[in-house]
Amino acid sequence: MIDTLSPEQRSERMARIRGRDTKPELSIRKALHARGFRYRLHDKRLPGKPDLVFPSRRKIVFVHGCFWHMHGDACALARMPKSNLDFWRAKLEGNRTRDAMKLEQLGAMGWKVLVVWECELRDMESVLTRLMTFLNEDAGEMK
Repeated sequence: MIDTLSPEQRSERMARIRGRDTKPELSIRKALHARGFRYRLHDKRLPGKPDLVFPSRRKIVFVHGCFWHMHGDACALARMPKSNLDFWRAKLEGNRTRDAMKLEQLGAMGWKVLVVWECELRDMESVLTRLMTFLNEDAGEMK
């Protein structure tokens, strides 16, 4: 399939894709804030610039878009584009490899990490239950 946009138009559209403050991320931030949780955003000192950082708990939450982070074959939002397949395969596999490396680095630094997928937000109550469990585990321990 031929791209109907010029390279300049395609570049402009791709540049507008947000990497932070996405709707899924904002919905999780709002829900956690309403429940009294406070966090830092996109800490550049940490590998991968995590979406939400809870320093006192040594916990991190990433909110991944299913397409950009290749959620998996079962996820309808993670379908591989049909055009320019070689480009997209390399791009998205590179994202997946980078994600795995960053998670490993954070674990080695003593951080506990939870990834929330965009498609999971269809059942926000389930996601919030998972987040509460994750954020409150080990809460009684002082480090």
